[in-house]
Amino acid sequence: MAPMNIFRQGADEEKAETARMSSFIGAIAIGDLVKSTLGPKGMDKILLGGGKGASVTVTNDGATILKAIGVDNPAAKVLVDMSKVQDDEVGDGTTSVTVLAAELLREAELLIAKKIHPQTIIAGWRKATQTARDALREAAVDHSNDPARFQEDLLNIARTTLSSKLLTHHKDHFSQLAVDAVMRLKGSGNLEAIHIIKKLGGSLTDSYLDEGFLLDKKIGVNQPKRLENVKILIANTGMDTDKIRCIFGSRVRVDSTAKVAEIEMAEKEKMKEKVDRILKHGINCFINRQLIYNYPEQLFAQAGVMAIEHADFAGVERLALVTGGEISSTFDHPEMVKLGHCKLIEEVMIGEDLLIHFSGVAMGEACTIVLRGATQQILDEAERSLHDALCVLAQTVKEPRTVYGGGCSEMLMAKVVSDLANRTPGKEAVAMESFAKALMMLPTIIADNAGYDSADLVAQLRAAHQENKSSWGLSECT
Repeated sequence: MAPMNIFRQGADEEKAETARMSSFIGAIAIGDLVKSTLGPKGMDKILLGGGKGASVTVTNDGATILKAIGVDNPAAKVLVDMSKVQDDEVGDGTTSVTVLAAELLREAELLIAKKIHPQTIIAGWRKATQTARDALREAAVDHSNDPARFQEDLLNIARTTLSSKLLTHHKDHFSQLAVDAVMRLKGSGNLEAIHIIKKLGGSLTDSYLDEGFLLDKKIGVNQPKRLENVKILIANTGMDTDKIRCIFGSRVRVDSTAKVAEIEMAEKEKMKEKVDRILKHGINCFINRQLIYNYPEQLFAQAGVMAIEHADFAGVERLALVTGGEISSTFDHPEMVKLGHCKLIEEVMIGEDLLIHFSGVAMGEACTIVLRGATQQILDEAERSLHDALCVLAQTVKEPRTVYGGGCSEMLMAKVVSDLANRTPGKEAVAMESFAKALMMLPTIIADNAGYDSADLVAQLRAAHQENKSSWGLSECT
């Protein structure tokens, strides 16, 4: 009987050693790709997008790099997905988790070559993971009951996060910005209340925190440029029907220009009715996600209402959140519409651009960080760096326990895992030793990227931890 092929045509099948080797090679290649970006002295990568208008991205953020590359290897895809989850959940440490996973698989490859069964390796690593986690919990410190010391912890964490980013030369300035913004959240951790705006010009040190909400849009012609005690209707509706539009390729046949004028007048009457329904809400500010054409804009101006058009979806969503309103698309029942409120709306100048400033919004913790910089690439990387710091700080407010960086925690975990391996009989001890070696590779790579003698430094660090100097790590500030 002929063998039956259950795979579709063109599918590849890998088995046993071939499949295992393919997974090792793919995952280790991903780790080698990003490990040169690890640490305060890590190198940036230049990413060139494909297509005609190829974009250039300069970054050392592991998640950004891995998102930009296409991988076919299944194990490599797992590492890429892992970095994305780390970025979503924590905001930083994307390179570290990828490199650690790759180093573990590198050690696993050596263990497999020694004929140690994968289940034995897994059992040893699970015990090592539990021991390492217990050691971290024991070493963690919690200053949440002391506001002054906790704020200093937050500043140190922000500095650590920014030390490996573009903002490292201005980390004190941006650390204070990030901590001030997160502390305004009052423990909610809702980063949607923190808006980041990028404006070309000036230097990075010109960036500042504004205690309000900034919208990068323009106020309509002949409309008030400053309003107090504002009632805001936030909408997502078409305000462009004052022009004849052909829908689904339909055509209108007329026998004179007078008929065209009648159609235009009917359209205007329809738009005027819609504007009247909007004005019945008792508002003095109308913000629409879609365009507002000339005729409705004129009607709003005559009514003394400020109209802001084409606010992007993310801006409208965030504006509804901070002003306490809801986005509406129908206006027949004003009593069912939830309006937004703020104390003052006015135009402000940032660089050479006019922006709309909302102050005294319903969500008091809302704020805007204005980033300034010489090029778009600098602004983009500064935004990614600051986003990482904000995410880490928000997580720290929720879970205030902290541990030391600079390879200290990795060496601490490696020490307790090695001690466990010395007490464990059988082949599981060999797997535990490999787990400890993978942990020690992180401070080794950090030292290598800084141009130091990693063998000497890691040996000194290991000796210090053997003497119970468990707060020692690598300093690359000098």
